[in-house]
Amino acid sequence: RRYDAGKDGFIDLMELKLMMEKLGAPQTHLGLKNMIKEVDEDLDSKLSFREFLLIFRKAAAGELQEDSGLHALARLSEIDVSTEGVKGAKSFFEAKVQAIHEASRFEEEIKAEQEEKKKQAEELKQRKAAFKELQSTFKQ
Repeated sequence: RRYDAGKDGFIDLMELKLMMEKLGAPQTHLGLKNMIKEVDEDLDSKLSFREFLLIFRKAAAGELQEDSGLHALARLSEIDVSTEGVKGAKSFFEAKVQAIHEASRFEEEIKAEQEEKKKQAEELKQRKAAFKELQSTFKQ
């Protein structure tokens, strides 16, 4: 949210550029495009929250190249308890848990929307069938 200047729920190329600069790991234009491409599951050329979390999942699994921008981003987002202390680590992990809960809530909202659309489609189908039935009585 901090780097989502457009407030659209996505990190686009320019927002990613600014984020990487603020984190002290500036990237080239091509480097930024490659960063997005590596985790962009829906091919919309921007990062959703789920795709952003995928960066850290890949980093934990060792799937990121050492010299890649994504690896730098994941490394910058880690916390060292010896320097931050227990309270700093606590707030870091609480923020991570909160982000996961928000992602779950987002998924629930999407599922509810999909169910609503299915319900509306079914109602439309039933209304069309009822209309055709009435129409057929007038044709006779």
